[in-house]
Amino acid sequence: MMEEMVLTVEEAMCRVIDWWGELPPSMKEAIEQFRTELGAEIDSVEFVNKALDTQAPETDSGDGPA
Repeated sequence: MMEEMVLTVEEAMCRVIDWWGELPPSMKEAIEQFRTELGAEIDSVEFVNKALDTQAPETDSGDGPA
């Protein structure tokens, strides 16, 4: 699902860029920085999702202090 969202956003960005034609270098740099930051955020979300899907081992709490 996350991958589909990213592809949709990327496709939309590409269409806008194609519609605008050649962008100034500063705008190209800003778009590339955005893509890099978005990729890092997506990686973070995927990492958290994987961690949440992983079961923690059961710990033996015992009967408390003797």
